[in-house]
Amino acid sequence: MEAVVVIENQPRLRLRTTSLRSPLPYKSHRPFLSLFPPSISITSTSLRFAAPSGATVIGRVSAAELRNKRALTSASSSLRTAMAAIAVDSFVIGTFFASLLAFVLLFVVRRRSANGDRSKKIRGSSGARNDAVPVDSAAELSGSGTDIIIVGAGVAGAALAHTLGKQGRRVHVIERDLSEPDRIVGELLQPGGYLKLIELGLEDCVKEIDAQRVLGYALFKDGKNTRVSYPLEKFDSDVAGRSFHNGRFIQRMREKAESLPTVRLEQGAVTSLIEENGTVKGVQYKTKDGKELRAYAPLTIVCDGCFSNLRRSLCKPKVEIPSNFVGLVLENCQLPYANHGHVILGDPSPILFYPISSSEVRCLVDVPGQKLPSIANGEMAKYLKTQVAPQVPPEVYETFVAAIDKGNIRTMPNRSMPADPVPTPGALLLGDAFNMRHPLTGGGMTVALSDIVVLRDLLRPLRDLNDKEQLAKYLESFYTLRKPVASTINTLAGALYKVFLASSDDARMEMREACFDYLSLGGVFSSGPVALLSGLNPRPLSLVLHFFAVAVYGVGRLLVPFPSIKRFWKGARLISSASGIIFPIIKAEGVRQMFFPRTIPAVYRAPPRQ
Repeated sequence: MEAVVVIENQPRLRLRTTSLRSPLPYKSHRPFLSLFPPSISITSTSLRFAAPSGATVIGRVSAAELRNKRALTSASSSLRTAMAAIAVDSFVIGTFFASLLAFVLLFVVRRRSANGDRSKKIRGSSGARNDAVPVDSAAELSGSGTDIIIVGAGVAGAALAHTLGKQGRRVHVIERDLSEPDRIVGELLQPGGYLKLIELGLEDCVKEIDAQRVLGYALFKDGKNTRVSYPLEKFDSDVAGRSFHNGRFIQRMREKAESLPTVRLEQGAVTSLIEENGTVKGVQYKTKDGKELRAYAPLTIVCDGCFSNLRRSLCKPKVEIPSNFVGLVLENCQLPYANHGHVILGDPSPILFYPISSSEVRCLVDVPGQKLPSIANGEMAKYLKTQVAPQVPPEVYETFVAAIDKGNIRTMPNRSMPADPVPTPGALLLGDAFNMRHPLTGGGMTVALSDIVVLRDLLRPLRDLNDKEQLAKYLESFYTLRKPVASTINTLAGALYKVFLASSDDARMEMREACFDYLSLGGVFSSGPVALLSGLNPRPLSLVLHFFAVAVYGVGRLLVPFPSIKRFWKGARLISSASGIIFPIIKAEGVRQMFFPRTIPAVYRAPPRQ
């Protein structure tokens, strides 16, 4: 008999078996049978493969030839060749269609993913990327997609979120209340702060909010007045101070930050920092709908304002409240000097006027101490009308009284707190949560924006914030690098407020008079101090020199033209009084940090070259 190996015209191989006796023992067929797939059944020890009609015969082996080993090998080779040909043909066609289908599916999936990423702009808590996890979740830090968590979206928080978002950082901002704030402070941005705003790319935030240009100050005392202007000659015409409604300004900066795809703003109240082995790894917070969540990031920056409940774990707070501001809004009021802030050296303390829109003027009356007359029973209105109103310029008297009668009287405690950080890996303090000064000089926003510029430049070369040791060194450098600018503005605010206070001490009153006359001299005697106040020249040494120049000027006024022992003694007390004002403030700020920052270890004093 013959063994015939066939293949059909179709790509599928059809093999049939029939029973046929053969003198070959069964064990001799094992190599031969191993060539066939499991679907082929063997019913005897002899095989015959018949060729169906239309099939092609590719190999023939006679039964006699099967008795020897060479014939068996020949049959095996023929079958192997046939099956390989079929397998290759089928595999190639199948692979082609499978690859084509896979390519189409991969293209569709990636296209949808890319569109999703482009459209994923963070808007509050709806449709946004959410890296927060429930409190009882076991999520780890490595599972978070956030680089930096910012607690608070006020001036400092919103500006910082935009700045870091522009660097490509993934920023999660958690703010207690995302509605427009309504405050009576934080409404005057000095020229130095405006320059920082330009440096951060946020200068358009003072547009479209009816902000007013501020070119300097007018001082009033005992019927006399003088005007001092900012030294802006070396700057572009657009550079000046800006005054505005604080809430409008903050909302503009929030919108600017939120416009970046890497920044997410969420309303929620942060209740605590998540700390493990001395390192802050994130925050625990409560969402607007009351859900308790945790958010993780390599760096958490706390800038939740003067009422911060998180600062105690990151600094040594020494908060003082020397006075309170009583705030009014005067409508359709014309100030004596347009585009100027007005400071009345009143009794017992200063009174401020400055425009916050084209038709509104903010009035802030400083009331020393922590106890205020009651607004509810009318004591505050009586105090303002009887004690304050007679001291304001005649041009604003009527609108001032009308604002009191309107009844929208608000108060705000004036806090002062020197920066005394406790370096903590994974966390940083910024803004009023970290450092406060008396708002008399309007320097708070300038300090905050300056700090943001320092921090931005330090973090720029750090692409991997998960490197804890490296990050900690950069953050320690931040506390050193910010000191000269911040300390100058802080010291000036504290010292100037104490100088402007009325006092029963005739030496202190002489210092107050000398300060007014010194600024009235003009030239370097006015431009120097105003450059310090405006943040255009924040140099600690220049501050100390001008402060004691005022004291020496006061002594000279006492001794000229007829010196006497009494006047010498009064002059000595004036110098002592000046020292008693400024030196405690400098000590609180840190003499070494303020005047000799180069002697303090700081690994990175400037951004390393990339």
